[in-house]
Amino acid sequence: MHHPADTDMTHTLDPDDWQAFRERARSMLEDVLDYMEGYREGPVWNDPAGFQSALENAEAGAGAEASDAALRALLPYGVGNTHPRFFGWVHGAGTPAGLMAEMTASALNANCGGRKHAAIRIERDIIDYSLRTFGLPDTGSGLITSGTSMATFIALKTARDKAANFSIGETGLNNAPDLVGYASSGIHACFDRAFDMLGLGRVALRKLPQDENHRMCPEALKKAIAEDRAAGKTPFAICATAGSVNRGAIDDLRAIGEIAQSERIWYHVDAAFAAALQLSDTHRSKLDGIELSDSIGFDFHKWLQVNYDAGCVLIRDREDQLRAFSDRPDYLADAGRGLGSDMPWPVDFGPELSRGFRALKVWTQMIEFGPEKLAQIVDQNIEQAAYLAERVSALPEFDLLSYAGLNICCFRYTPEGTPDDALDTLNNDIVIALQEQGIAAPSTTRIDGKLAIRVNITNHRTQMSDIDILIEAVAEIGAGMAAEA
Repeated sequence: MHHPADTDMTHTLDPDDWQAFRERARSMLEDVLDYMEGYREGPVWNDPAGFQSALENAEAGAGAEASDAALRALLPYGVGNTHPRFFGWVHGAGTPAGLMAEMTASALNANCGGRKHAAIRIERDIIDYSLRTFGLPDTGSGLITSGTSMATFIALKTARDKAANFSIGETGLNNAPDLVGYASSGIHACFDRAFDMLGLGRVALRKLPQDENHRMCPEALKKAIAEDRAAGKTPFAICATAGSVNRGAIDDLRAIGEIAQSERIWYHVDAAFAAALQLSDTHRSKLDGIELSDSIGFDFHKWLQVNYDAGCVLIRDREDQLRAFSDRPDYLADAGRGLGSDMPWPVDFGPELSRGFRALKVWTQMIEFGPEKLAQIVDQNIEQAAYLAERVSALPEFDLLSYAGLNICCFRYTPEGTPDDALDTLNNDIVIALQEQGIAAPSTTRIDGKLAIRVNITNHRTQMSDIDILIEAVAEIGAGMAAEA
């Protein structure tokens, strides 16, 4: 049988000239670093209307020069979270050092669903480190996920399956108990989606009233559990919030955890961004009781400044998570030795077999900066939010609507003579003007029925001067709009 010589096998996607590729890569790296060094400069956000993204326009197959030109053209059109005055949503700013991990991960191109290789070891080490950080036992488990939404789904599927004695995976929901869960009315929308995807329906998530501090009311929780049990339903999960989206409020984690223990119900804590408080000596007490949880969902890519995407789910009992997800076909059988060994694999703890090497950038972030330096950023952002609340409170044309002592402050501009029914439109227009002019990027929400300018600070580049710039711009733009009304 004829076997063609290697020189005849010409189809590859590797460079024909590695030296030329090195020069190409160095040129791109310099341009990317120039962009990163200038994060503070220029507008926070550029409208991408002028960016050509269609492959027909970019000429698919046009080669390396066209590809690199397209990448360079993309750089000005990010969402803006790398800029110090990106305030609207809870996005971390990332770090230039993240490039090192991303380059290494790209070089390895590892599938982190399984098999015996160093990437899996690193992910396990990050999970073990996180379990210790939150006071969970070393018999726990977890996964690095795309974000807290996936972490929530994994945690609640584990809770659901345990409540049904792990029968749902085989027989479905038809013969399962009538399951219900509990959260405050300020819970993140990803919980509605999780209940939907788990086949329980959003109606199975009981959203309970909040107390005067906008936290879940423990008495309302106990009452709802008793009523549901009396109606023949099975409470399977209590979902506490550590850092609500609108206000940054933190439920009484200890009180809720103790209720969960006494009622023998799975206790989940949504700590998407506020998990970072666990690193801070000053603010760690705000998470008192999180160690009682059966599961925690949070993001490394928010307040811990890891580049997107990197979330995490932690589970108290490793066997619960394995029973919820491990279903090993023949082609993934344990070989005992070699590449097909070193089990269980990440695929045994979640729904994905194909997974990127997210854990690497978390690992190197902790190696380079460590918990103390990351905690300094958390403390700094809280001081900046407190400064914003203080300044807003002192200005007669501003109205402070919410500040819960964390990193989120909600207020609005209320110039004298503007009728109440016009304030919502005015403040919405101010926010859009701030974004379109590239000055700052807050968002809007509703606080007690009033449209508010919402400022969240989870950015290590933000300085006190950026808060001053925001306030002055709101006042100037708002005064101009009010005068024209």
